[in-house]
Amino acid sequence: MRPEILNPLFTEAEALKGVGPQLAKALKRIGLTRVVDLLYHLPTGAIERVRATAASSALLGRTIILDLTPFDTRQSRSGRGPFRVLASDSDGNTISLIYFNNPGWAKKSLPMGERKIVSGKLEAYGDEWQIIHPEVVAAGRDADLPLREPVYGLTEGVSNRRMGELATVALERAPELQEWIEPGLAARETWRPWRSALAEAHRDPGAAAARRRLAYDEVFANQLALLLLRQASRRKRGVALAGDDRLTDKLRLPYELTGAQRRVIDEIRGDMAQSVPMLRLLQGDVGSGKTLVAVMAMLAAVEAGAQAALLAPTEILARQHHATLLGQLDSIGVRVAILTGREKGKARDSVLMGLADGSIDILVGTHAIFQEKVAYKNLGLAVIDEQHRFGVSQRLLLAAKAERPPHLLVMTATPIPRTLTLTQYGEMDVSRIDEMPPGRTPVETRVISEEKLPVVVDGLGRHLASGGQAYWVCPLVEESEKSDAAAAEERARILRLRFGERIGLVHGRMKGPEKDAVMGAFASGDLAVLVATTVIEVGVDVPNATLMIVEGAERFGLAQLHQLRGRVGRGEGKSICLLIRGPALSETSRARLALMRETNDGFRIAEEDLRLRGPGEILGTRQSGEVAFRVASAEDVAELAPIATSDAQLLLDRDGGLSGERGQAARTCLYLFERDQAVGLIRSG
Repeated sequence: MRPEILNPLFTEAEALKGVGPQLAKALKRIGLTRVVDLLYHLPTGAIERVRATAASSALLGRTIILDLTPFDTRQSRSGRGPFRVLASDSDGNTISLIYFNNPGWAKKSLPMGERKIVSGKLEAYGDEWQIIHPEVVAAGRDADLPLREPVYGLTEGVSNRRMGELATVALERAPELQEWIEPGLAARETWRPWRSALAEAHRDPGAAAARRRLAYDEVFANQLALLLLRQASRRKRGVALAGDDRLTDKLRLPYELTGAQRRVIDEIRGDMAQSVPMLRLLQGDVGSGKTLVAVMAMLAAVEAGAQAALLAPTEILARQHHATLLGQLDSIGVRVAILTGREKGKARDSVLMGLADGSIDILVGTHAIFQEKVAYKNLGLAVIDEQHRFGVSQRLLLAAKAERPPHLLVMTATPIPRTLTLTQYGEMDVSRIDEMPPGRTPVETRVISEEKLPVVVDGLGRHLASGGQAYWVCPLVEESEKSDAAAAEERARILRLRFGERIGLVHGRMKGPEKDAVMGAFASGDLAVLVATTVIEVGVDVPNATLMIVEGAERFGLAQLHQLRGRVGRGEGKSICLLIRGPALSETSRARLALMRETNDGFRIAEEDLRLRGPGEILGTRQSGEVAFRVASAEDVAELAPIATSDAQLLLDRDGGLSGERGQAARTCLYLFERDQAVGLIRSG
């Protein structure tokens, strides 16, 4: 149960005075649905105003507060130009107050001859002094225009003043909480108590110590939850699974394992032979052979008389894994099945029965494989592919639910910056495949302006004429699958006009069987070009495809671009990745594309991605399955995670865990940051 003291923070924003349905809807657009969300919606900067008796050239470029008296108006003859209110200050200077819309409001707010207090940036336009869209208040209401006012992230329908008022109301609901930070650490950092730090961060956007303390709280809650998860997992007894090699010896591979693959297989099998459940993260760059390592781990589980499950993030990847495993394992007597949301009726019932009676050795699927109705006879190993889409909260839920937890191997093809491994995978042992299979040549990457699109299409024609295949990836135009799909559909239509019906199309709005049919036709060579959205970002493996074209490359993150490039370079032929960029590039986009051209090293790319984007995006909903940190920046995470881990370990080892005095406060911290499943682990452990 959430501590009662926090209940006022988890009430709906609509419960606040003055927040009606319309305002609540506007707030929801930027994720502010509860009081706690408003508390942590901190200002991004501040308006600094200067109170002046009269305008002067020394004040140009500053935001000023002036007493002005309107005396005339100007409207362009066409009605399309700006509306001007001419006003004079105490020295007789004329200031033009400019409005580009709503002249009616300007006339009403600035009646002729009536003194008003006006605020805005004083600018020079030729010989004229002007203020564009100034704020206007009645004479004597100077307090309505503070000299320093925090600036918040806004959405349509919410003014900055209103957001500040909501923050004030939210702060009134914030209780004084017991301190969860170790006293010596709090003293060294001169950190104020939680509520005081929040109030200061809202009042003064430049309050570095207050923001640092709030960032630390987030990281501390995360690190404590991970340590509790590890502690609970280590305390529970699993089943020791020692394989006898009877199946792995029968496996016929077309190539030798790399030294790195052998090393991590030994680490994994060593873990599985213990009764303490394995918790291991397997990192490896695109094409380094992680799936084969997972196959070896699953075979060890089957050799020991247990079942294994492989969870994939998308249906496309699940079906590809299933086809690969069938091809590798059917001949050695290992029974493999698939379960996704598409399996219905008798097919689904048959799989469920096979899992329950043990006749299925390995199950591949999407999240459907962990649903309540899916019961295994003896699940000994769970392998989760593409770990960045399966976040800490999901692992907490899975661990809290398990009676006898299976060994857990999680894999990611997106190399994770070392500074983030601690905050996202702190409870896990980490294995890295840091060696590529022999014979793989680096993909050559070129950046091309979209003005040269006809040249790219001509080059594609030559590539197809020589028997090659290619991917053409279209960008997300807006934040919706619909517009994403529309861009891909239009590109496929244009390419079909040139190259005929050998152009295939896949996007997120297509039904599963449609996608499978197109992917199958591309894999078999019946289709020469696969036009796609980022649904092909992970797992798709067609060795004959040696050309990757990414349109609107500046709109993709580094990790995404690296994943997409990894779809080629899987065969013996030389592979090329063409990144087509738009005409206007930000400095970040320019740096991103330059790095892609320079290196194929996924770990270096991941570190640079962290520097350019920060952890919020890298660990945000798109890539990790949960929102990570609202206050902590990339630099905060890198600096504070080791400190927070030590502090959390001290709490567990010296200060009595969650049952001690500081532990009770830490329990509140876990609930505040919605890591409360970790508290449940302590109870069940």
